[in-house]
Amino acid sequence: MADAEYTPPAVWTWDPGNGGPFASINRPTAGAQQDKELPVGQHPFQVYSLGTPNGQKVTIMLEELLEAGHSGAEYDAWMINIGQGDQFGSGFVALNPNSKIPAMLDRSGDKPIRLFESGAMLLHLADKFGAFIPQDPAARAEVLCWLMWQMGSAPFIGGGYGHFYHYAPVKIEYAINRYAMETKRLFDVTNNRLKEARFLGGDDYTIADMAAFPWLGNLYAGNAYGNTREFLQLDQYEAVGRWVEEIKERPAVQRGRIVNTAKMPERHSAADFDKVESQ
Repeated sequence: MADAEYTPPAVWTWDPGNGGPFASINRPTAGAQQDKELPVGQHPFQVYSLGTPNGQKVTIMLEELLEAGHSGAEYDAWMINIGQGDQFGSGFVALNPNSKIPAMLDRSGDKPIRLFESGAMLLHLADKFGAFIPQDPAARAEVLCWLMWQMGSAPFIGGGYGHFYHYAPVKIEYAINRYAMETKRLFDVTNNRLKEARFLGGDDYTIADMAAFPWLGNLYAGNAYGNTREFLQLDQYEAVGRWVEEIKERPAVQRGRIVNTAKMPERHSAADFDKVESQ
């Protein structure tokens, strides 16, 4: 049965109670809502995040850099509880005026560099350490295309499909169908690419894979949005499954995925992972 037709008013007004479980933190304005400075640790990189797919991208990258021997990539990771509105503190907004995780401060040089948007952070780190991105112009362009593809695609999966299928207080058939179709199309794009290449950028594992894996891997494994794996029949994307299985076995990926989660709210050294394993 079709959903009841909605006629938009001439002028939109904000209903603070609208938005389901995110109603308390979503609003049509930007900027700091409270004075709250950010903690600072001793390492060159300070990460302020949460272990969501977007947050995992950056901690996976930092752990991969450390795994590869880049000791200069040591970092402190501090949890930003978006459910409690930590992203609207003055210190966080100074790093990211968009008030979304992740955000990062690079203190490795003479002047601190603020970074926001996960794709920008991955590219900054890849260029800084000369790792996980090709130097050949054509190969680099291919990786950047897939990185930007993921950045543009994530809102359709999370804010579109995930919201309307799983979080929305009212199930809207048109919205669910629209974003289910788009999410399956994105999986098909990925599957077709991974039939012809080992990784998204080609033969080598790169920041393009680090960006896409937390999103596609979570859905493929059935770890996101309720019954999504069955609802979208994700097991039919066999090349995606092969890629997910390979990446999830990487030790750095396993470490990066638990940073800023209930298992490890903060990360300040490699020894913190030993504490998790001993629990």
